[in-house]
Amino acid sequence: MPPVAPMLAKLTRQLPVGPYLYEPKWDGFRCIVFRDGAEVELGSRNERPLTRYFPEVVDALRASLPERCVVDGEIVIAGAGGLDFDGLQQRIHPAASRVQMLARATPASFVAFDLLAVGDDDLRAVGFADRRGRLVGALAGVSAPVHLTPATSRVDVARDWFSRFEGAGLDGVVVKDVATPYLEDQRAMWKVKHERTADFVVAGFRWHKSGNGVGSLMLGLFDREQLRHVGVIGAFSGARRGELVAELAPYRDPVPESHPWGQWASMVDDAGASSRAGGGSRWNAGKDLRFELLRPELVVEAAFEHFQGSRLRHTAQFRRWRPDREAPSCTFDQLEVVPAAELADVFGAEDT
Repeated sequence: MPPVAPMLAKLTRQLPVGPYLYEPKWDGFRCIVFRDGAEVELGSRNERPLTRYFPEVVDALRASLPERCVVDGEIVIAGAGGLDFDGLQQRIHPAASRVQMLARATPASFVAFDLLAVGDDDLRAVGFADRRGRLVGALAGVSAPVHLTPATSRVDVARDWFSRFEGAGLDGVVVKDVATPYLEDQRAMWKVKHERTADFVVAGFRWHKSGNGVGSLMLGLFDREQLRHVGVIGAFSGARRGELVAELAPYRDPVPESHPWGQWASMVDDAGASSRAGGGSRWNAGKDLRFELLRPELVVEAAFEHFQGSRLRHTAQFRRWRPDREAPSCTFDQLEVVPAAELADVFGAEDT
């Protein structure tokens, strides 16, 4: 019975070699599906219900899954250029009419990668290789929008997937020990993700929610003459948050009227926790989005995983200040362009 906390993965930069199964890492909403006859419930990674937001997925799962089962997987949206995480975020909306409209306009899919229970059998204590075998049997013959993720025991195939499938919007590779039971809320798997670095303009910052020090640095890249906000650097230690206050001090006297983000800062400040002009948090409606402007002269080198459109998909990581770089040189041109790949190739990959 729900809720069930999903098993998690810890980050590694090297692909482990051993008695493992490797899977593509999907970039969507983690979801555990509970089906009991006509009743289908979708639970998020944080054990919050997702059922009302994806009625088309519920219908497809009701038609495809065994009569009684619990399946771990990912909800994704397949866009023209690969996985569309921005479109997925738009699906979390309070209005039922808009949910129904979006279900037709941007239908989602479900990718299954683990089986926790089927019929009367609780499989959480069973090793992953056996769970995988039961999952393959349970989902034999399923068709879109329900998919079974491919898996391989060959590290050379996993390396190929890691590089080739990024162009379809996938995050990397997940590595699972074949003997490991399903360990709820434990980091008992590995994830190998892409990491790159680039130089960004730091044109604003937010205070930490505790009120002590800098919480995040707001990053921009130039698109011709326009400085576009592309994401943030965060997750600083308490000591580092205090150091950043002094390091940013020389840049904290911009003229708002001439700052490229001045109007945005004013709008957010007037509204307090407004979600306008920068995209608010759909998961935390009360989040304070106010920020302070900095003169757009400071350049930082930051590590990141990938871009979704023109924005960083995840929070970037601080590497070093770049006093040798001029802000106008921080453009989108420095970013590596990943060759496009077809999602059909991912869905069609065979187990090896």
